[in-house]
Amino acid sequence: MKIVQATINDLDALTELFDLYRLFYEQQSDTSGARAFMNERLSNGESVVFMALDNNEATGFVQLYPSFSSVSMKRTWVLNDLYVKEKARGKGFGEKLIREAIAFAEGTEAKGVLLETGKENVGAQRLYEKIGFIKETNHFYFFSV
Repeated sequence: MKIVQATINDLDALTELFDLYRLFYEQQSDTSGARAFMNERLSNGESVVFMALDNNEATGFVQLYPSFSSVSMKRTWVLNDLYVKEKARGKGFGEKLIREAIAFAEGTEAKGVLLETGKENVGAQRLYEKIGFIKETNHFYFFSV
């Protein structure tokens, strides 16, 4: 298992993962749209993406978007997307991806990492709480670094 920061050179693998992620959220498959979206995020430096690799096969990803806290005058990162292929679930890829995102936030001296998930996504909630995210009202989570 290996976690790497994705670049534009990883666009093929990211396109597949992003399309599968959208399917998980009951969206229509749209590989050309997924490719264009991820290409734009990476090309414009609008997000940071880490990929999980298992024997050089992309098995999951996490995507972070920058935000800022006016009160603390610091950057925060929004963990917007997390996905692990079904066949690779339960092997620690999701946890490794999240821990990499937290380490990245710490390295950028961010205030923390913010994420949100649906009430029905209890598996993800258990993982977030295991790592140290604190559940707030309306299914928001925050991990302070």
